[in-house]
Amino acid sequence: MRKIEIYDTTLRDGSQTQGISYSVRDKISIAKRLDKFGMHYIEGGWPYSNPKDREVFDYFKKSPLKKSKIVPFGSTCHPSKKASQDKNLISLLKADTEYVTIFGKSWDLHVKDALRISLDDNLRIIHDSVKFLRKKGRKVFYDAEHFFDGYKHNRNYALKTLKAALEGGSELVVLCDTNGGTLSWEIKTIVRDIKEMRGISEFGIHCHNDSGLAVANSLISIEDGCSHIQGTVNGYGERCGNADLIPVIAILQLKMNYNIIPSGKLAELTEVSYFVSEISNMVHRNNQPFAGKSAFAHKGGIHIDAVIKNSACYEHILPHLVGNKRHFLVSDLAGKSTLVSKAKDLEFDLDKKSSQAKKLHGLIQKLEKQGYQFESAEASFRLLLERELKEHRKFFDLMGYRVIVEKREDNKLISEATIKLRVDKKLYHTASEGDGPVNALDNALRKALSEVYPSLREMHLVDFKVRVLDAKSGTAAQVRVLIQSQDKTDNWTTVGVSENIIEASYKALVDSIEYKLLKDRKKNV
Repeated sequence: MRKIEIYDTTLRDGSQTQGISYSVRDKISIAKRLDKFGMHYIEGGWPYSNPKDREVFDYFKKSPLKKSKIVPFGSTCHPSKKASQDKNLISLLKADTEYVTIFGKSWDLHVKDALRISLDDNLRIIHDSVKFLRKKGRKVFYDAEHFFDGYKHNRNYALKTLKAALEGGSELVVLCDTNGGTLSWEIKTIVRDIKEMRGISEFGIHCHNDSGLAVANSLISIEDGCSHIQGTVNGYGERCGNADLIPVIAILQLKMNYNIIPSGKLAELTEVSYFVSEISNMVHRNNQPFAGKSAFAHKGGIHIDAVIKNSACYEHILPHLVGNKRHFLVSDLAGKSTLVSKAKDLEFDLDKKSSQAKKLHGLIQKLEKQGYQFESAEASFRLLLERELKEHRKFFDLMGYRVIVEKREDNKLISEATIKLRVDKKLYHTASEGDGPVNALDNALRKALSEVYPSLREMHLVDFKVRVLDAKSGTAAQVRVLIQSQDKTDNWTTVGVSENIIEASYKALVDSIEYKLLKDRKKNV
C-alpha cells in the first residue's frame, strides 16, 4: 500500500485563525508535541515575514526534531528580481532545512489582477524559484495556490504552472483549494485528470474548509494518487479553517487502512487535539469528530441501553482507539440503568436495585427540577457521586466571601472579592480584584488556594454561560451558570443554580476547582 504523508501547517496556516497568536515558545511546544506524535512534516512559518518565525527555525537548528521534518514556507521570487537575489528565497535557505515549501499562482486571474504580470512571466518565476532552491540542495514542495479555481477558469494554464514547478525540480506539487469552494465531485474529476498527466505520478492536496468539505476533499483525493495531505490540528486556519488533521489521520488509519503514524500513537490523538487547543487558547469543541468530548456521548435511554449491550449499535469505532472515552449523559430522560452505567464509567460501583441508586436517581430528578443540568456538566455530576456515596474528601472549607461592585466618580467600575477559607487547620483570608464580580471571586479563590494547590495555575476558565430559568420572575429569577474550564490535557464543565447570580457562579467555580484537584489526586495515586 502507498505511503501517505501528513504535512501539518498549524504553526503557519493555523496561526492565521482569528483569536490565535502564537509566541515563539508556543510554536516550539506544538512542534515538539507533533514530532513526538509522529507527524511527517511540520511547517514552522515564514522566516522572511517576521523575527518570531526566524527565531523558531534558529531554535530547531540547535535542537532538531527527532522524527518530523521542520519546513519553512515562502513564495516564488518577486517578478522584478532574479531568484538568486530574492530575500524571501534566501531566507528559506538560511532556515537550513532539508525541505522548503513555496507557493505560486495557478489562477490566471491572480496573475493578471494580483501580480499584474504576464502569464509567461509567472511561469518563469515559478520555474526559476524552484530551480534556484534545488541548486542550493533543498527539496522543494510547490504549493499551487488557487489551483482548482485556476483549473476551472483556464485548465491549460493551470496545468502549465504545475509543469513549470516540476521542470524546475520540485519534489511534489500540492494542489490547493485556497478559497475552499470546490465541491467533492469536482475535486475527484480534476484530480483524475492530473493523475493522467505525464510527469505527475504523485501529488499533494491542501484544502480549506469554506464549504465544510476540507476533510472530505482531502480524503477523496487519496484513491486517485494523492500521497501528501496538508492540514492543521483541529482545523485551525484563516476564515473557516483548513482540513482538520484529527479526523484525517483517524480515517486514514482506521477506515482506509493506511499506516500513517507509528503503532500505538493513534491513541494519543485526542490528547494532541486538546494540547494544541490549550496552547492556542481556543475552546476545544465538544463535537470535534473523534477527539471531542461529545464524540462518544449518549443521552437517549434507548441509545444508552443499546450501547451497553453492543457499542457498535451507535458508535462507528471504539473510543479508546483514538484516546477518547465513552460518556453516558445523565438527565431526567435517563433511568436508573443509565445512572448505574454512568457511575460505572466513572469507576463507582452502584447496584441498580440498591437504595443508593434509588436515592441518587430521585436526587438528580429533584435537582434538575430546580434547574440543574448534568448532561452538560459532567464534572459536577462526578462530584455529586463522590459526595453522595461518601467518598468525597473536601479540599477546603468556605468560611465566607464578600463581593463588592463599586462605580466611582471617574466612571471606573471596580469589582473586588474577599474570601475566607480553611485548608486542613490553616486559615486563608485574601482579596482580589477582577473584570467583574465573578472574575474577582475566581481570582480570590485561586489566590487563596494556589499556595496549597499549585496545579490550579495550570487551569483557566474558557467559557461562562448564564441562563435565566424563569423569565417571568424578572431580576429575581433563578439562574443556571455553566462554567467550562481547561488545563493542558482536558476540559470540563460545572454547574451552579441560585436566585443570586454570584452564588450560582460560586457553586460552579468551586466545583470546577474541586474537579481539577480531584483529577490531579487520582492521577498521582
